[in-house]
Amino acid sequence: MKNRIASLFNIEYPLIQAGMIWCSGWELASAVSNAGGLGIIGSGSMYPEILDEQIQKCKAATDKPFAVNLPMLYPDIDKHIATIIKHKVPIVFTSAGNPKTWTKHLKDQGITVVHVVSSVKFALKSQEAGVDAIVAEGFEAGGHNGKDETTTFCLIPMVAEALDIPLIAAGGIGNGAGMLAAMNLGADAVQIGSRFVASEESSAHINFKNTVVESKEGDTVLTLKEITPVRLIKNAFYSQVVEAYNECKSVEDLVTLLGRGRAKKGMFEGDLEEGELEIGQVSGLIHKILPAAQIVEEIVNDFKTALAAQNTNEKFKF
Repeated sequence: MKNRIASLFNIEYPLIQAGMIWCSGWELASAVSNAGGLGIIGSGSMYPEILDEQIQKCKAATDKPFAVNLPMLYPDIDKHIATIIKHKVPIVFTSAGNPKTWTKHLKDQGITVVHVVSSVKFALKSQEAGVDAIVAEGFEAGGHNGKDETTTFCLIPMVAEALDIPLIAAGGIGNGAGMLAAMNLGADAVQIGSRFVASEESSAHINFKNTVVESKEGDTVLTLKEITPVRLIKNAFYSQVVEAYNECKSVEDLVTLLGRGRAKKGMFEGDLEEGELEIGQVSGLIHKILPAAQIVEEIVNDFKTALAAQNTNEKFKF
């Protein structure tokens, strides 16, 4: 499966595990990398010393490439970047900010840089900034999303048409058939988050993992667009958000309601009522908590089966 992304990252399969806050530490990243994909440590929820420890443990657990996801809005981003450079992390996925700020600095250190976007406009700006590849994430994705609500099915072919550099599709992809569909639309690879939340190695709380596998169609919603759009599972906290909207509360009131630490409370500490439970629409297709290596194997095998069926199925012949 050597294509532009597999070659760029020096990995076996063009399958990337998303760097999710509170869910993707060194255990998950190293397990995915050892299985042939690209594992990512989600640094957005980590103090600098914690990221340092996570990278060291990941390097000890795998001799395969892995990456760090780096939100541009992180308050001590210069410390995170110094840690990444010190440990010679080969790949960085940047998100939630201007890629021009750090891309050249990282690339000057020999680091491959990928930026996450939700529109053609920002994909082109990222390409101009010199990144090596783009993740285009559709509206179906969990966590923080773009405000335009462009779905993956529409976003990927539009971005693929506009870009010259490799493209990774994200949002609503959780199995091999979804991976094939994204690549048929023009992606070189896929980034998968929600499916790996429900893995044994995920650092998410078991209460959250169980809620994910119990989720069905319609259980997630994109909300809080006035602050930063986030897709989460409906719970007591979400009901408070709905009530605030019904009462026409101000943005300041919404910020107060959100408070601090909601995501940690829900996903890491397991408070299913008062915490933010960030997950994608594809959670309706997730039914078991499995080892990360088995998830990679199943997705790749399903991809190959779907590809073979596509190549032989009469409905694709005219």
